[in-house]
Amino acid sequence: MSQKVLLNAKEVNIILHRLACQLIEKHNDFSNTVLIGLQPRGVFLADRLAKILEEDYKIKNIQLGHLDITFYRDDFRRGEKTLEANTTKINFIVEDKNIVFIDDVLYTGRSIRAALTAIQSFGRPNEIELLTLIDRRFSRHLPIQPDYRGRQVDVINNEKVKVNWKEHDNEDSVYLIEK
Repeated sequence: MSQKVLLNAKEVNIILHRLACQLIEKHNDFSNTVLIGLQPRGVFLADRLAKILEEDYKIKNIQLGHLDITFYRDDFRRGEKTLEANTTKINFIVEDKNIVFIDDVLYTGRSIRAALTAIQSFGRPNEIELLTLIDRRFSRHLPIQPDYRGRQVDVINNEKVKVNWKEHDNEDSVYLIEK
C-alpha cells in the first residue's frame, strides 16, 4: 500500500482560510446561516472552520452543529460490518436558515443525500450549500456538487483519499492511498 501527500499542514491551513473567506463573502455576519458538520469526519473540518471564523475573522455567534447520517444512508444494511451511530448535536432552529453542510471528502454523493434527508427532521431550511475539503471528481453516483471546495482531485477507483486532522490524527494532512 503506497501513499502520496496531496496536502501538507501548511496547505491545509491556507485552504481552510480561503474557505472561511468564501463563506464570509456569501454569508457576511452569519446571522441567518448555520454550519453543520457531517459525522464522523466532517465535524473536524466544521469545528476548525468555526474556530477560524470566530478567532481570526471575528465573526460572532457562529451556530455550529453536528449531524449523524448513519441511519439515513441507503447502504445502511448492505454491509456485513455493523455501523455505529455518532452523535447529532443541533441546538438551534434550522427552519428558514441557510445551512452549510461540511464534510471532508465528497465521493459518491450518497452521504450528502443522506444528510439532506436527515436534516428534514429538524425543519425546512431556506437554502442548503455544501463545503468539502476534497472533491473526488468523476466518482459521483448522484448529481451533487460542492458550492465550496478546498481541492479537486482525480482519483482512480483503487485509490482512497485519507484526511488527517491534528485533533484526531495528530497531524493536518491529506493523503492519496493506493490500496
